[in-house]
Amino acid sequence: MPLHQGQQKPDAHSHRVNPFYGEANPVSGMIEAPPKHRLPDGPLPPTIAAQLVHDELMLDGNSRLNLATFVTTWMEPQAGLLMAECRDKNMIDKDEYPRTAELERRCVSMLADLWNAPDPSAAVGCSTTGSSEACMLAGMALKRRWAKRNADRYPGARPNLIMGVNVQVCWEKFCNFWEVEARQIPMEGDRFHLDPEAAAELCDENTIGVVGILGSTFDGSYEPIQELCAALDRLQERTGLDIPVHVDGASGAMVAPFIDEDLVWDFRLPRVSSINTSGHKYGLVYPGVGWALWRTAEELPEELVFRVNYLGGDMPTFALNFSRPGAQVVAQYYTFLRLGREGYRAVQQTTRDVARALAERVDCMGDFRLITRGDELPVFAFTTAPEVTTYDVFDVSRRMRESGWLLPAYTFPENREDLSVLRVVCRNGFSSDLADLFIEDLTRLLPELRRQPHPLTHDKDAATSFHH
Repeated sequence: MPLHQGQQKPDAHSHRVNPFYGEANPVSGMIEAPPKHRLPDGPLPPTIAAQLVHDELMLDGNSRLNLATFVTTWMEPQAGLLMAECRDKNMIDKDEYPRTAELERRCVSMLADLWNAPDPSAAVGCSTTGSSEACMLAGMALKRRWAKRNADRYPGARPNLIMGVNVQVCWEKFCNFWEVEARQIPMEGDRFHLDPEAAAELCDENTIGVVGILGSTFDGSYEPIQELCAALDRLQERTGLDIPVHVDGASGAMVAPFIDEDLVWDFRLPRVSSINTSGHKYGLVYPGVGWALWRTAEELPEELVFRVNYLGGDMPTFALNFSRPGAQVVAQYYTFLRLGREGYRAVQQTTRDVARALAERVDCMGDFRLITRGDELPVFAFTTAPEVTTYDVFDVSRRMRESGWLLPAYTFPENREDLSVLRVVCRNGFSSDLADLFIEDLTRLLPELRRQPHPLTHDKDAATSFHH
């Protein structure tokens, strides 16, 4: 989460508020607004407090026009009502809220079945606040299993985790927080993610596992999970090293099962030990909910599961945090019931169709070159064509914000830092009509951008910060 500084400057002056605005305050008549960096001296009427907060939030961007985020920005009103009914229920208190706990258990079983677990009815898994927590839990399980196998050498030996340089930052956090060496495979040429043979070559007796990404944040492409497992099978035949794989399916684990059914990436591969996903991405639920599942109970060391009785009952729990609302879990169960397999297939196929059609229209403009085409995740990345010299992707991002679009521009990581791209994330609710508006706004900008003498964005960090 972001770190926030405290008060930047004192409230030297009282801000004036029109007394006609809002409900009359019996003390001040709302002539003076409350302070912003210290608690007010007294209470405000709820309507005034709500209005003041509402007014500040009006200056946020429109989440539906945010093409940077993978997070769900639209749900049906019925889901919102269910979430409101459950926002006061503490998900951790399973004895007090047994039906909410039962819905969580059913979601785990549904995902285990979706991901072809050997025995879905005996699935081992839990909900989390998102994929970041789920990845931390999966990494902890990998490390603990490695430590138990190497009890004669640990803690003297230093564990390592193999991953592509394109992983989400949560994996770097895991390695930092839990003192695991991150061995990252750099990009090379037009390969923008992990290479299976390179991953196998980096493994040794201290490797706790290899992370495969089903849907790279950088360009929306799937990593070759089946080929990765095959490379590690060959490694075991040569060396005896048995290295497990964790699939970070934050996005793709809720896309591939429905519209890429022939793609083998999940528990059908014996080497896949655990999988995570974000319910609040292509699971189609508001933030924040994620899921972590293990192939069998043996994959999750028992000593990592805590049991507490001071909320009543005997409650096993495996999580980094304790209290959190049950609303998102209930919304996930609602969405599973509401859509079913065919409903999810229709939503994800439509989203991919929008992404592919939009990518083709961008490609036809002539000013841009596609990196990906939206045919895996409904996400595509593109950069300026080689002959474009008057503007760059950061100029495009900056100018599109003037029309309300949050279109992220960024450089690729190690070995391809020369490549700067724009990325479009298509989600449920990003319709063909919105895609038409996006193209209209982008087309309108191009003549102005072409007349520039050179790219105008020298400070790339400033170019990608939000403004209206």
